[in-house]
Amino acid sequence: MNKKIGYGIIILLVAAYAIYLYTYKDHRDISTEKATYTITIPALEKEFAANDSLAFAKYQDQTIELTAKITAIDNDSKAIILDNKVFAAFNDSLPKEIVSGKTLKIKGRFLGYDELLEEFKMDQSSIIR
Repeated sequence: MNKKIGYGIIILLVAAYAIYLYTYKDHRDISTEKATYTITIPALEKEFAANDSLAFAKYQDQTIELTAKITAIDNDSKAIILDNKVFAAFNDSLPKEIVSGKTLKIKGRFLGYDELLEEFKMDQSSIIR
């Protein structure tokens, strides 16, 4: 009887630990990850126009790399807008080399497409030098 209780407690502890590890995964560091997709904004628009659900499934939560011109800068939300189509948010303050009108190569996590604002969303963005 005591062995059954002991085995039951061990199984319960192992299950609780497995649930803990599943729930509290390490956060991804997008800036050190290799980009899953390197794509242009027109190509991204074309894929979403052809089949938005398929394109969303393909790119969601993936690390993508874009080269585009900065069209707007929002220092308050630590974000930039590229080619009036991509909203890219940074974790920290914006780097000093970010200037409106400059062409920039960035990498970030793709969040999706905002149909209301008609723009793509990225976060955890970083500049590729």
